[in-house]
Amino acid sequence: MAKGKTAGFDKFIHKEIKGAKKKEALKQEKRAAKAERRSIGEEARKRNNDKYRVVTKDNVVKSDKIGNKKIEALRPAQINEFYSKKAGKDPIATFANKESGIMPLNKFLAHAGVCGRREAVTIIKNGEVLVNKQLVEEPGFKVNADKDVISYKGKKLFLQKNLVYILLNKPKDHLSTTTDPQGRRTVYDIVGKATEERIFPVGRLDRNTTGVLLFTNDGELAQKLTHPSFNIKKVYEVKLDKPLTKKDAEQIIEGVQLEDGPVQADSIGFVDPKDKTLVGIEIHSGRNRIVRRIFEYLGYDVKALDRVVFANLTKKNVERGHWRFLKEKEVRLLKFMNQSFVKKSNTKKANDEDAED
Repeated sequence: MAKGKTAGFDKFIHKEIKGAKKKEALKQEKRAAKAERRSIGEEARKRNNDKYRVVTKDNVVKSDKIGNKKIEALRPAQINEFYSKKAGKDPIATFANKESGIMPLNKFLAHAGVCGRREAVTIIKNGEVLVNKQLVEEPGFKVNADKDVISYKGKKLFLQKNLVYILLNKPKDHLSTTTDPQGRRTVYDIVGKATEERIFPVGRLDRNTTGVLLFTNDGELAQKLTHPSFNIKKVYEVKLDKPLTKKDAEQIIEGVQLEDGPVQADSIGFVDPKDKTLVGIEIHSGRNRIVRRIFEYLGYDVKALDRVVFANLTKKNVERGHWRFLKEKEVRLLKFMNQSFVKKSNTKKANDEDAED
């Protein structure tokens, strides 16, 4: 048969689908693909449940039911809930071991301080969470908090276990130490009884420097907030012995050369336009006594220094000499280094400080 005739014949027997039939065919393809993905997901869930199953149908009472479902058809957590409600206690001690660390992935993210459980579902489905370096998109995927390595945005996550976060509006004439050999007052005279956990200040403020001071027992977070590579935002209110000149203000923005290297402020301005001795300065450097040294270098004497912002924390609604626990949202912002208070630096890293002001 001639080539042209063959082509025409093929076109006839393989007639192109158009209109409603074409749409229906596409729908069927999508349904088939969705069913295949569902099947893969069900198999993965089954393997996951089998891996962490503690109670089987052989060691429960088959006559017990929840609704129309027999006990052996339920998940371990449901069985535990059923017996707890029925008997007022859990008769199967091996069943829901609270110390096992096994929990759904979205619950782990919530307990790690990333977000709430509902938000965690979205994060997981978006493919942003790895379990043992493997992508997991099932929020109910069981993980072992004690053994599995779970990461979000490249950062390894840890459960919050009795972690405490306290914000103090530090008053003047208090040392940022636990005790003082000379018997002087310390910040622990104020926050020492706030919790039974052993907490410590994140960085320090000099004895006569006031304002925002964070206390925690979260060593990982404290290390991040004080590490020079993150350049955490700090805002101070400075009372000078004389009015700040425009020339010196511009010099502070451009940078000054101190004995341990150059430093510059991110912004500077007057708290009260009528009072040029009261200055607000924003700076990311955490070097020792950096604010005082900047002004002393230019010939000013700092009469009072008050830190009004540290990272995303302010002393709003906290009177001088008082403290409060951080809110869950504040902790999340600190842990994941919200970009509103973090500035990545391309310059040479500064040394860690013992006292910040």
